[in-house]
Amino acid sequence: MDINAIQQMNSVMKPHQTQASNQSTPHEAQQSFKTWMNNAISEVNDAQVHSADMTEKMARGEQVDLHDVMIASEKASVTLQTTIEVRNKAIEAYQEIMRMQV
Repeated sequence: MDINAIQQMNSVMKPHQTQASNQSTPHEAQQSFKTWMNNAISEVNDAQVHSADMTEKMARGEQVDLHDVMIASEKASVTLQTTIEVRNKAIEAYQEIMRMQV
């Protein structure tokens, strides 16, 4: 996972001090979260595609270092597992909110 992707995660999880004074509307917050999620899923997809390309090149016998293939494969695996865990936590939080009595 790229350091920039981790910084993007932190920016979503921690509110900026500038945003505290400028309240955003629910629609703006929804669009911001949607954009962030789309970018994160796109990065996971890119890692999966890169891993598949590297594996295919190695299978064809092209000049590819085994270490690079394994690193790409592990990066893709870790990003996918992280995405799945974030999804699970989001669903869990949603279910907890839905169980709350008003």
